[in-house]
Amino acid sequence: MISFSEIKLKEVEQIIARYPHGKQKSALLPVLHLAQDQFGGWLDTPVMDYVASLLAIEPIEVYEVASFYSMYNLKPVGKYIFEVCQTGPCMLNGSDQIIDYIKQKLNIGAGETTADGMFTLKTVECLGACGYAPMMQLGKTYRELLTKEKVDSIVEECRNKAAINN
Repeated sequence: MISFSEIKLKEVEQIIARYPHGKQKSALLPVLHLAQDQFGGWLDTPVMDYVASLLAIEPIEVYEVASFYSMYNLKPVGKYIFEVCQTGPCMLNGSDQIIDYIKQKLNIGAGETTADGMFTLKTVECLGACGYAPMMQLGKTYRELLTKEKVDSIVEECRNKAAINN
């Protein structure tokens, strides 16, 4: 059975308490983040159903939100997620070529994960760093003014971190 740890469940209760009675749906985004963190980095249907039950909302309300925002993963993802911006300013500055290069380098398509489970490539809408295009988000950091050489360096950095942590 899917269930938050006691610590996470207390955190969920604190998040819900931030909002007026009857407005617990307002807690959906942060609770989905907690769920994604605890349940393997992605949100499968039973996890989303569990979140709906905690917030006393319909499961479809959770599915709609989780499928709308690129920050939520609806299938398993790699240890490192390359979220490459594909909107106007980034495209004008070569994001399409960067995306193609990452696909070639990692032998995956957009929305796919490498066979070793290390990398996932996602194309996303504007990340708000247009002056540094082309760019991507990697975890909590932005990687800006991307070139093929910078992509190579980022991939190597991730592989080195993974080797140290194993």
